[in-house]
Amino acid sequence: MILASVAFLLSGCLTCEKKEYSFEMTGKNSGKLTIRFINIMSVMDEGNDVSSEDFDELINTYLYGDQLENDFPEATDIQKKLYEENGMLCAEVTMQFDHLDAVRLFQYDRKSPVMYSLCSAWENETFLDANGTYGGEVMPVVFWPEGTTTLSLTTQVTIPDESCVSLIEQYNNWKNE
Repeated sequence: MILASVAFLLSGCLTCEKKEYSFEMTGKNSGKLTIRFINIMSVMDEGNDVSSEDFDELINTYLYGDQLENDFPEATDIQKKLYEENGMLCAEVTMQFDHLDAVRLFQYDRKSPVMYSLCSAWENETFLDANGTYGGEVMPVVFWPEGTTTLSLTTQVTIPDESCVSLIEQYNNWKNE
């Protein structure tokens, strides 16, 4: 349901501050999904800085590995990149899809809204903003009217605190190797 798999967060130590989703519909049920991960960080493990290990996992499992392809087997042309923005490590993942469920969207019938559920057993994301209607905590689903061509959603993943270590230093070292 939620795009937990592309969150770079499955290890429990990797996280990000926010995620921005943009679904660009190019056909009735097809299009392009872009997910931006803002401020990728490592969470200390029992007070220990594990940011080097987390950065290695980010690079080897997600950027160069096939984790995203395994998590979205019906998506095509998956592109991944890391970059620095405003002094933070960010990532962008894009993928093409031929049907809504390939990117975990749902539409009951052609007259119904397109829906995206924020419920997930894998990670916690909190709704921040969308160009659709949010059902609230009782119904944590974003609804977009049928015919909407760009569906956008922003979620909060982690509020940075003293237990979070930015991965920008590891990224800059890696980039300059």
